[in-house]
Amino acid sequence: MTGVRTVKVEVADVEIRLDRWFKRHFPDLSHGRLEKLLRTGQVRVDGRRAKAGQRIKKGQVVRVPPMEPHPQNPTSRRSKVKRVDSELARELARRVLHMDDDVLALDKPPGLAVQGGTGTKRHIDGALDELRFDSAERPRLVHRLDKDTSGVLLLARSARAARWLTQAFRYRSAIKTYWAAVVGEPRFSAGTIDLPVAKLAGHNGDKMAVDWGNGRRAVTDYVVLEQLGRRVAWMAMRPLTGRTHQLRVHMASLGTPVLGDGKYGGEGAFLGPGELSPKLHLHARSILVRRPDHSCLSVNATLPEHMVHTWSFLGFDLTADTEPFLGSEVD
Repeated sequence: MTGVRTVKVEVADVEIRLDRWFKRHFPDLSHGRLEKLLRTGQVRVDGRRAKAGQRIKKGQVVRVPPMEPHPQNPTSRRSKVKRVDSELARELARRVLHMDDDVLALDKPPGLAVQGGTGTKRHIDGALDELRFDSAERPRLVHRLDKDTSGVLLLARSARAARWLTQAFRYRSAIKTYWAAVVGEPRFSAGTIDLPVAKLAGHNGDKMAVDWGNGRRAVTDYVVLEQLGRRVAWMAMRPLTGRTHQLRVHMASLGTPVLGDGKYGGEGAFLGPGELSPKLHLHARSILVRRPDHSCLSVNATLPEHMVHTWSFLGFDLTADTEPFLGSEVD
């Protein structure tokens, strides 16, 4: 592309982030280059400076500057243009929990990123073109899970479904329940954590922390389902807000970090060498969401292998009905 363009936001792109819009329509533009164009004011929305994370609306006009690709050898360019991971798509097709005309629910394995980034070449977003099944549209991401968190991930199978699912997650009408093993004994067996979180300044990457001065409000309901002495507990958690790493920060703030979460719990997040896996023990157990026709979609995911082993080793009863502890009503 050699000149400035102005592109009007269409219905299918309503309410997605600006950086996601660029990735969808200009896939060869790297995130780093987009950030530079935003910082220098070359990308604008309705004539105003814009940020990568802002949500775009129908009818808004995006200024797209010239984006000549950086010189590179043909081999490296071909490798970067490839965006479909067929092997991963086949693996994910075997992990489908639910599929209908609107929704595709996957059981995301731990260690797999939802989106790409620096040094991340294998991710769910790179396989979506081969997860259409019988739909004419490419599935769309409508929420996220951390790379090392397993469990239910919902995808929209159409632009129409993406709109109502995005609204459900944004306004917290979708009920998400997580299971975790935490190290230590929570002071209270149930409660609500209301602590603001913010990204740490400096060279800490995406690490978050409780920050009363600059943090955004973060609220989590929790209940202890089983306790093994004072060493480890099985927790159910329900985030009422959606901050980055919210559950992990909140559990660490109680003095009971998620088992395997060295990022927020340090050495205290491990029980020492032995039978238990050092992987993160955090799992998106279920999602309950109301559809536009007022019916409810409920999807559950069983624990990944390393957590099943831990539950078995600790003697936690996976046959117990744990859903009533946090309730199951949806707005």
